[in-house]
Amino acid sequence: MPKSKVRKKTDYTINPASRTPVKVKTGPSSQIYVGVMLGLMLIGLIWLIVFYLVATPSALGADGKILHWMYDLGPWNFLIGFGFMVAGLLMTMKWR
Repeated sequence: MPKSKVRKKTDYTINPASRTPVKVKTGPSSQIYVGVMLGLMLIGLIWLIVFYLVATPSALGADGKILHWMYDLGPWNFLIGFGFMVAGLLMTMKWR
């Protein structure tokens, strides 16, 4: 029985010209950026805490009259609170 032919495989080599390193000229983030990022996350958390503790009808028996404007927003408070927190979390991707 005849022996099968062995195929020669070509070696894969990376072109060194396409892998030139590029220097990135950015330093650390400013303190203002970090403050805004953390501030947005805290504002969102505080918004939700205040909504649960003060603006809900059962909170302290106040029937939602302490912060009536927040009570009138209803479930939109969740979108606002989580929106602030997500904006702060998205800023962490650019933080250096």
